[in-house]
Amino acid sequence: MGIVIIEGIVACFILLIACVVGIANGPVSLVCLYEKKVQERVVELGLTSKEQIKRNGLLFQLFWMIPFFFFVLIAVYGINGARGFWEGFWQICVIILVEGIFDRLFIDWFWVGKTKTWIIPGTEDLMPYIYGKTLITKWIFTFIGYPMMAAAVSGIMMLFIQ
Repeated sequence: MGIVIIEGIVACFILLIACVVGIANGPVSLVCLYEKKVQERVVELGLTSKEQIKRNGLLFQLFWMIPFFFFVLIAVYGINGARGFWEGFWQICVIILVEGIFDRLFIDWFWVGKTKTWIIPGTEDLMPYIYGKTLITKWIFTFIGYPMMAAAVSGIMMLFIQ
């Protein structure tokens, strides 16, 4: 169990690095992660375009999701040697839940919500950037969607690794 928690922490760093690189030139670069109202305001202010928001969203997914996904598979099936549904499921679940809780608490609540790092000038009246329905949806997806994804991935991997 200890190694799986450590792998969860490594998964957190994959997300953190993607965010740090993503906002290296300012938070407008990752406005794709903000509410639609913020995205629309940033376009109105001429800071970016809808096309650029879409492009940056795809790039973020490419440089975060793909390394994250492969890391989880390598950790669970390569390093830990998981075999069968249950063994893969619980390990994937723990790793992605650690990452998900880190995302909700450190990234969303603290870094985005309590620091100035993610503030886009001209959108301060739209703060907090993560609130209401989006916030609830993210927490529900973390605790229900993530285990469902873990089950799906474990089920698929069970077909390839016996």
